[in-house]
Amino acid sequence: MMNSYVIDRRLNGKNKSAVNRRRFLERYRKHIKKAVNEAVNKRSITDMEHGESISIPSEDISEPVFGHGRGGKRNIINPGNKEFRSGDRIRKPQGGGGGQGQGSGEAGNSGEGLDDFTFNITQDEFLEFLFEDLELPNLVRKELKEMSDHVYRHAGFTSQGVPNRINIVRSLRNAHARRIALSGKSRRRLKELKALVEQEMEKEEVLRDGHSLLAWQEEIERLDQKIRRMPFIDDFDLRFNRNERVPVPSNAAVMFCLMDVSGSMTQNTKDMAKRFFLLLYLFLRRNYEKIDVVFIRHHTSAKEVDEEEFFYSRETGGTIVSSALKMMGEVINDRYPSNAWNIYAAQASDGDNWNDDSPQCRELLAKAIMPLVQYYSYIEITPRDHQALWHAYEDVQAAFPEQFAMEQIIDPSDIYPVFRQLFQRKTT
Repeated sequence: MMNSYVIDRRLNGKNKSAVNRRRFLERYRKHIKKAVNEAVNKRSITDMEHGESISIPSEDISEPVFGHGRGGKRNIINPGNKEFRSGDRIRKPQGGGGGQGQGSGEAGNSGEGLDDFTFNITQDEFLEFLFEDLELPNLVRKELKEMSDHVYRHAGFTSQGVPNRINIVRSLRNAHARRIALSGKSRRRLKELKALVEQEMEKEEVLRDGHSLLAWQEEIERLDQKIRRMPFIDDFDLRFNRNERVPVPSNAAVMFCLMDVSGSMTQNTKDMAKRFFLLLYLFLRRNYEKIDVVFIRHHTSAKEVDEEEFFYSRETGGTIVSSALKMMGEVINDRYPSNAWNIYAAQASDGDNWNDDSPQCRELLAKAIMPLVQYYSYIEITPRDHQALWHAYEDVQAAFPEQFAMEQIIDPSDIYPVFRQLFQRKTT
């Protein structure tokens, strides 16, 4: 039994209906946007990168149609009935037309309903609708001094290289030029000898110089062999494509995540903070090609850690927020100069802090941090009244209204609305 295979060789086979799909998404944008907003409230932020199943009511996808009726006068004979006679007036049916099963998404007692139209949107489409009315404040594209992105560009030819980079046309051109240069004198002498032999052969037999003719023929044979022994292509003729590694401008950002891990921060509070950080990371990734993430946790002292330790370590003791701000400033100075990186920061806390430390936090932010960052967002995850840290940060927000934002989160359902509030598109 032979196996048969189907090979799709059509151009753009996998994206054949991309234009039609884009038109469809634009047409039913209202339904898709509503479904995406509902999905945000139903699932966790860790699932934000997956697609979504969208349902559209059947009545919303109906298309207008033109029908052509039969014109002119016609005589029609309908079957008789026992209820009506000629001239009777027929009462109009109550509740609309008499069709059954058309126009409702639910099945009735007298017919079948129509199911809603359901389709799936991809991960990229989901994120596009999720963030379509948001913007990244103070988005500045900066060219890195030490760029990690490079491209290879053609930079001429070289006489040495690997076989897969050989330039056949340039190599054959060099070989042809070499053969002309090295055999030019021999070819000219060969042409002269052949002309002399031809002239000698045209003479009368008694006048032929047999000795000269034999010498010329021997020299012709020697020159012809010399030219034939010349290689068609030599190592000297080979030319290889030379590619140069050229740095290209890179759009890069660093995201600082600062979080209080003292004893007052429960695991539930950390989970809500994690969801906010993940939303911010997804949002930044749609705007920047390169993103570094720096995790700084703090209680009475600050420490740069990995993601696992950042979200799941437990600490006891008090809270000194200024330690995290100092470490953030040190990391920026050491690794992320503000003239080369777009710097964003997100801080999560339950609002607890030593009262004497809150004024110091205000000074660090106003003088050392805010002049370097593009945007700083602070979320306070607590149902309690605001404390000294919140009031100190209010002074920072008043001094930097375009770069500093702060909101309160009480339960997980507040995360996305607060995120939208922090990054909503500014109307001009």
